[in-house]
Amino acid sequence: MSRYFVGTAGWSYQDWEGIVYPSKKSSSFHPLPFLAHYLNLVEINSTFYRIPSIRISLSWIKKIKDHPDFLFTVKLHQVFTHQRKDFSQKDVDDFKLGIEPLRAKNRLAAILLQFPWSFVNTTQNWDYLANLFGHFSHFPLALEVRHSSWDVPSFYDLLSEHRVSFCNIDQPLFRNSIKPSTAATNPALSYVRLHGQNYEKWFQKDAGRDERYNYFYTKKELQPWVERIKNLSDKSEKVCVVTNNHYRGQAFANALQIKNMLTREKFDIPSSLVERYPVLQEIIDQLKKGQLNLFTKS
Repeated sequence: MSRYFVGTAGWSYQDWEGIVYPSKKSSSFHPLPFLAHYLNLVEINSTFYRIPSIRISLSWIKKIKDHPDFLFTVKLHQVFTHQRKDFSQKDVDDFKLGIEPLRAKNRLAAILLQFPWSFVNTTQNWDYLANLFGHFSHFPLALEVRHSSWDVPSFYDLLSEHRVSFCNIDQPLFRNSIKPSTAATNPALSYVRLHGQNYEKWFQKDAGRDERYNYFYTKKELQPWVERIKNLSDKSEKVCVVTNNHYRGQAFANALQIKNMLTREKFDIPSSLVERYPVLQEIIDQLKKGQLNLFTKS
């Protein structure tokens, strides 16, 4: 099984039609097996909005049955990470039951606990995390926090104690934003999420999801992250890398670039994606020449 698992945050985006996905599709087309042909990971974000059922988890597994190394990460429901005061034991049990097939079939890399920037390091929030880790202790967990108040040794010790993977993130950096890092708190798994660097829209209240994550990484911007990912691979068995700059397929294009930089594997690239992001043509040209890493030359 691969050491690097690279994929996108979600797959159901209308603006991916004709860019990531073909404009003309057969009646049996589904995005999951299409993505699994190119990448080996996807982060399920629909679970943030509604608790999944066993039936839907089984359907995800069925869709990628021809890709034995493909993994999922699952975003924890917002009642646990954003509301934080109204969840019940039933909510916990329902969520765990809904994703149990993914774990049972060895398709689950981690549950992602993603907290907002406003979630700061306080005694109350510290205790809340420890309690939440206990509720989901039988599942692999990864935690994303965005505020720099968490960047203290004792916090990383807490994660190590509970075998929770710290999520190293790229985000627009403002005062008190947590910075890029190579923190590994679980020898089984490290986690990286790239959100883009759209400073103008990041904290704008009336900005929609598409506007906030509308950002395309350049090769120069990706290179430091590739080095961080390689560093993390020396500290953990697997590294999950998720691109969350989903607008108009940017996440898919950047994920393919990262895959090329990390693995040097030959792979296909949809022609429609190359048309939208011509920089990908460089990968194709290099592969044709037998130079499997696009970035071997400066």
